[in-house]
Amino acid sequence: MINKGDLFPTSEVTDTFLPSEDNCSPEFARLENERLWPYVWQIACRLEEIPKVGDFVTYDIVDDSIVVIRTSPTEIKAYHNVCPHRGRQLTEGCGHAKLFKCRFHGWEFDLQGNNKLVIDRHDFGPSLTDDKIKLKPVKVDCWAGFVFINMDLACESLADFIAPLDDRCGKFEFHKLRYRYYKTGIMPCNWKIGQGFFNELYHVQQSHPQFLQHMDDYSRARAYGRHGASWYVGDNAIPLRRSSRLPKRPEPDIREHIIGITTRLQDELGAMVSERAYRALHRLKTDIPSDATQTEVLIAWGKILVEEAEKDGAGWPMELTAEYIAASHVDWQIFPNSIYLHTGIDNVIWYRFRPHGHDHDKCIMDIWSLERYGEGKQPPLKREFYSDWRDPAAKWGRILEQDFENMLAVQKGNKSRAFAGSRLNPLQETTVSNLYRSIRQFINDGPQAGTYWPIKDDAVAAK
Repeated sequence: MINKGDLFPTSEVTDTFLPSEDNCSPEFARLENERLWPYVWQIACRLEEIPKVGDFVTYDIVDDSIVVIRTSPTEIKAYHNVCPHRGRQLTEGCGHAKLFKCRFHGWEFDLQGNNKLVIDRHDFGPSLTDDKIKLKPVKVDCWAGFVFINMDLACESLADFIAPLDDRCGKFEFHKLRYRYYKTGIMPCNWKIGQGFFNELYHVQQSHPQFLQHMDDYSRARAYGRHGASWYVGDNAIPLRRSSRLPKRPEPDIREHIIGITTRLQDELGAMVSERAYRALHRLKTDIPSDATQTEVLIAWGKILVEEAEKDGAGWPMELTAEYIAASHVDWQIFPNSIYLHTGIDNVIWYRFRPHGHDHDKCIMDIWSLERYGEGKQPPLKREFYSDWRDPAAKWGRILEQDFENMLAVQKGNKSRAFAGSRLNPLQETTVSNLYRSIRQFINDGPQAGTYWPIKDDAVAAK
């Protein structure tokens, strides 16, 4: 057993430098498997995936498999997905069960994890007590409509773990969103390299130049304990003006920027704007006077979005204020492996990355476009899976494909003998350095290391 901290000191990760071995070393991946994944809160599924009693989802992370199941209209439970007899897994994928039945020897368990049947139990004698053959529980809790699990029964509460995100984003009512699409792909890179394409905004100017005509892309980032957030520097979630990196030109009507951004996100991503907002774009010109000021246009557009949502029966998060929205940032890294961007109030794009078994050069990437729909108007849930991300059936869209094209090149570059590590932007890539530092800290010092403690000027919700 390697002593904690001997190989990968936390201090090696700084605001401006990230050693390459965190992405390339089999030993680092082994430590993650032993000291990170069994002890950290992580997303397993969403509540709408298990609406009925007996509905379940199987969540796999490296060697561990967890089954999350609805046991009553108000209760969710999670168990290690393994029969205590000979170790056969009880579930695969998702489905519905009145009980768990092992398909090896027929042992049965109720939804509370209690054993209800051992074939020929009299053969085992009195030593086989009920407590030895119960399913092993896993901690489970919910936030934003997601079901989180933690295999460490002594872990901190999810409320404490998620505190900064709930402070900043709780009023957006993410729990009322539903899947617009659910896509999973096997990506040719380490899981941290994969999510590194989505937890900072510094790359937009090079990777997604089509947006520079409509938004000023300069960004900042900061840490919130182990989590982190990025945002654009400007008056709105997306500063609707030509990028300051481009040659100076007269600014067009701000409506052209709204139309340009919304259309690109709809056509090239299918996320971060709702289909409802896209359909309402014509009202920018039909409902708003041509001589309206920028402020008047933005206020009117906001009212249009609320009207369309209410007309659709979707509702709107009415506790939001301009100050709260501004302080909610744009791009959130949830430690350790999920990210969301919420530039559109009624649509959020969410990412989850996991190791692909013990192959630290591949990862499982989930992308969820979540949208606020009227009751019963959401599309049927379809989980799309692509073992090769290049499969044309995936239809990722231009924006994601721009990121994917760089993933393999970054993975290969990190393994170059000439590359010691990443030279990070200390103002715009803080979320990246903080994530890697926090993973090392978690591995070296344990789950309580890096716990978030809100400071006075972070108490946004209270204001």
